[in-house]
Amino acid sequence: MSVTDLDSYLESFDGEPGYLDWAAFGPLSPAVRAEAQADTELLGSGRRTSIELVAEHSREARELLAVLLGTDASHVVLQPSTTYGLMHAIYGLAGGLMLGRGEFPSLTVAATRAADALGSIEPQWLEPVDGMITPDVVRAALTDDTRALAVSLVDFRTGYRADLTALRDVIGDRLLIVDAIQGFGTVDADYAAADVVCGNGYKWLRAGRGTGFAFFGDRALEQIAPVLSGFAGVDGGLPLDAVPAPASSAQAFAVSGIDSLAAARLATSLREIVDVGIAAIETELAARTGDVMYFADRYEVPVVTPREPERRAGIVTLAPEPQDAAPLAASLANHGLTVTVRSGLVRVAPHVGTGANTLRLFGDALAAFSSARVW
Repeated sequence: MSVTDLDSYLESFDGEPGYLDWAAFGPLSPAVRAEAQADTELLGSGRRTSIELVAEHSREARELLAVLLGTDASHVVLQPSTTYGLMHAIYGLAGGLMLGRGEFPSLTVAATRAADALGSIEPQWLEPVDGMITPDVVRAALTDDTRALAVSLVDFRTGYRADLTALRDVIGDRLLIVDAIQGFGTVDADYAAADVVCGNGYKWLRAGRGTGFAFFGDRALEQIAPVLSGFAGVDGGLPLDAVPAPASSAQAFAVSGIDSLAAARLATSLREIVDVGIAAIETELAARTGDVMYFADRYEVPVVTPREPERRAGIVTLAPEPQDAAPLAASLANHGLTVTVRSGLVRVAPHVGTGANTLRLFGDALAAFSSARVW
């Protein structure tokens, strides 16, 4: 990776100042927008060669995902969203499934629905006081019936980044299922420790909706039944006049044909990340979240996100006193800042391209809030 690559990547963040909500939605990058427009024109031609050219992005996206996951493309399948991938994994399980009750609903709803509908899994709920699924929390709750642990790489509320390596050490040969949407493409996680990794490109990858994916490792392919496998989940093309067995690869967890325009957007965003390198992106993002924490500390706004760079990604969650939550949210909005406010917490999510103007606005908003605060 050259300095020019990183500089070009940083310069590609061309949105207006004030956007600090990348954990909710990532405005599409210039390269993604250009690719989508070009491919839309190709699909409008009706020429078979053009249609096939756009369809090739599916293979490209899987190969680039494999590079970032440290695997090969046969273990990667494209999905409409993170939730689709997680449902494939959870509905195919048997036995105890350990997960936090405070996890994003992609996990909790899937686990509950699968348990109610199939009766083959038993949710084992974790309820740590701070909401963080640490190795110690998991170790204390493990039972002989536990067959899998499902966890977010980065907690959507607190910004806590799970230690996948340590979790693997704790659970042994049980399956580790990871919802990676809040960290994939921005931090160098130990994906080799996981059996299933699901994500989506519409946040930090800047690829838009419909750009989901899932990795199924060898143990997952052996132990998870492809319950929701569709006609696209077989080898050898369209199955006619017979129903073959599911594919032996991750393709078994496909339902139907994928959106080739979504695959094109995903491949374009992944190519940028591979060119720049995860290490460079992680370093820059740690600096931006450090900037957010600096202003929070300066104006005495409590932060619940871990301070250690290796235990966070792009989310910094502020926890003002209950009476201060609304005034703080109002000050941020009045200064033109976009964040997520939920349940009394203020989630601030910069990206590597968050510029000095946005950080200055953030500091001004906290200063105005602080000066009006009643002590």
